[in-house]
Amino acid sequence: MSQTDLKTFLVECRETIDCVLDELVPSATTEPQILHEAIRWSLLAGGKRFRPALMLAVGIAFGVETSRLLLPAAALEMIHTYSLIHDDLPAMDDDDLRRGLPTCHVKFDEATAILAGDVLQTLAFQTIAEDNNLTAEIRVRLISEIARAAGTPVGMVAGQAFDLEGEKRTVTGAQLEKIHRAKTGAIIRAAARAGAIVGGANEKELSCISTYATELGLLFQITDDLLDVTATAEDLGKTPGKDAHAEKATYPALYGMEEARKLAVETHRKCLDALNEIDKPVNLLREIADYILFRKT
Repeated sequence: MSQTDLKTFLVECRETIDCVLDELVPSATTEPQILHEAIRWSLLAGGKRFRPALMLAVGIAFGVETSRLLLPAAALEMIHTYSLIHDDLPAMDDDDLRRGLPTCHVKFDEATAILAGDVLQTLAFQTIAEDNNLTAEIRVRLISEIARAAGTPVGMVAGQAFDLEGEKRTVTGAQLEKIHRAKTGAIIRAAARAGAIVGGANEKELSCISTYATELGLLFQITDDLLDVTATAEDLGKTPGKDAHAEKATYPALYGMEEARKLAVETHRKCLDALNEIDKPVNLLREIADYILFRKT
């Protein structure tokens, strides 16, 4: 698949997922209005919709009709957006810009932002539980998969805790990897596994997809750390340089820019090696790994 085709795929995924999300969340005029305004402000503010797109790409590789993937893909975006709302709070990363707009607590208030994140988390699991396009068995597997990836001890919330612990102190390479395989990588891995689960992947296929997505999640974080140093607020849609200001543990801070770039290339190679073990049309998944390695936003 050409890069143009990948760009078209990502745009179409974003537009489709945005429509699904718009239908799933209450309108801004539904009471309590300020809560629903806040939810829609953060959820429909743009964003790459990378995690839903990854789930769709894996599902398509395993022959799944896109219509059967849309609701769990939208649920993944709800989980991701909830994590961003909470991550931006003053008690966490204390950021005032997200997706090019004021963060939820800045636009509204801190209590409303906390509640907006709470609702998106619970609505995500409700969405999967009530998805009649999937069997009850698959729905339970997806709920378990995503809940484990979002929580602790090896999921996103655990990674956020590790990240906070790593501020203003020196961490090792192994500790840095532990932070980001959980904080960033766990939901990316769950997204890919979810597509494979809906597609009926066997144990070997699921294992290979898991390896691919685990390395892809780490690659995403390394390139994110690099962009925090090199990109502008307009490119990122969030405040650049925040990691250095907060003395966070990052790949450039630990290894330097050049070694971090080399690590990104090596991680990208591991992504592709995992795909070589799968007898499915995985060209789109290869292109996604290339896109993450070379992304500018």
